[in-house]
Amino acid sequence: MPSERRDERRQHGELVADVLAVLWESDEPMTAQQVNAALDRGLARTTVATILSRLYEKGTLRRVPVLRGFAYEPMEDAAGLVASRMRRELESDPRRDLVLKRFVSSLSESDEETLRSLLREAEDGPE
Repeated sequence: MPSERRDERRQHGELVADVLAVLWESDEPMTAQQVNAALDRGLARTTVATILSRLYEKGTLRRVPVLRGFAYEPMEDAAGLVASRMRRELESDPRRDLVLKRFVSSLSESDEETLRSLLREAEDGPE
């Protein structure tokens, strides 16, 4: 893949991450114009609108009608989004046990202990 193409993808990925960060910081749904203003990058409103629309189609955002368009808000916080991605990746491989084994073996001691603690909590259930 040519270097320019990789840079373009990286910039797009960073832009998507920045759009999500703006929405996570907001207390209410935002329009494409509001997100664009918060980004303050001089982007075309249609660029931001396209990103928001694609994130909505993927189920990352919900949208609410406002005047002649939509305002968007995240379906999950940042941690929830990462957890959903991890779950999708796990579900995409038929050897789930092997994937989990490799994942656990790559954890730091601290993360491994956190995982053990979370599993104990889940096993004990709500008190």
